[in-house]
Amino acid sequence: MTYKTIIPGKFLARPNRFIAHVETAAGLQVCHVKNTGRCRELLIPGADVLIQFHPDAKAAGRKTEFSLIAVWKGAMLVNMDSQAPNHVVREW
Repeated sequence: MTYKTIIPGKFLARPNRFIAHVETAAGLQVCHVKNTGRCRELLIPGADVLIQFHPDAKAAGRKTEFSLIAVWKGAMLVNMDSQAPNHVVREW
């Protein structure tokens, strides 16, 4: 499984279980969170994250152009996409 158009950023806030605010070099981005769990131990303000840009978001009917894909917890990169295991098994 390969993610395309990945952008690094800093997690700022999670106003609800579906949305995260992430600061990138291009400014503040509103991102879809692919994991509706609380993830309080991971999503700490200032945490380094990776987000995915969806250039066709408007045409696809998405409300956001970005998705929160992963967060760094120390030296470990934690995937936040709860559907990733299904995709990996399907590809295998």
